[in-house]
Amino acid sequence: MEVDFSNIKVIGFDADDTLWVNETYFRDTEEKFAELLDAYETKNKIDQELFKMEMANLDIYGYGIKGFMLSMIESALDLSNNQVSQNTIAEILDLGKRMISHPVELLDGVEEVLSKLMGKYRLIVLTKGDLLDQERKLEKSGLSRYFHHVEVLSDKQENNYSNLLEHLNIDVSEFLMIGNSLKSDVLPIINIGAQAVHVPFHTTWAHEMVAEDEMVNNHLKLNSLKDILKYLDN
Repeated sequence: MEVDFSNIKVIGFDADDTLWVNETYFRDTEEKFAELLDAYETKNKIDQELFKMEMANLDIYGYGIKGFMLSMIESALDLSNNQVSQNTIAEILDLGKRMISHPVELLDGVEEVLSKLMGKYRLIVLTKGDLLDQERKLEKSGLSRYFHHVEVLSDKQENNYSNLLEHLNIDVSEFLMIGNSLKSDVLPIINIGAQAVHVPFHTTWAHEMVAEDEMVNNHLKLNSLKDILKYLDN
């Protein structure tokens, strides 16, 4: 696809599964959660019910590990008809705490890309999730020095982006968003008149999946974040 980034002055980066590994740990924890409850239901049923619970709780807890922990506990109570043991609840809490304390694993090429773009563009982080957890991961990542601004959004819809760009005095024609989610990092950006680059991660949360009729072609799709340098590092 032919792209023209000559007018770009500000680049926004998603964090989870764009700068560092995230979804893999959720999938691993879901596996362990299903093992804890295998006396009550099949793995497939447990996975389905946990996802339903997460969706029902999004407006209450928002995105992130803490909301995920609460949804696991609520699902465990439902699936077991309130018979789940205190020890199992404690194990579920421990699963969440291990996720929170997990070392930050940068994705390939992230620091190389940021170091080459810093100074040429204004770099910002635009991510969803729990504020404390995202601040912790950014600090542990060692990437803070590359960014002019970090924003943890409650959601990534058109109005969230539009309000933030206006607040930061960023012209939409000068903004480029880079992320792993078509739903959160590409579609709303295209719809407000900015540009977007999709760098897929090998695992995608079902909530971030995009239906076939929502797919768009007016954005750049890359296999690796490092490939963005072919279009921006000049």
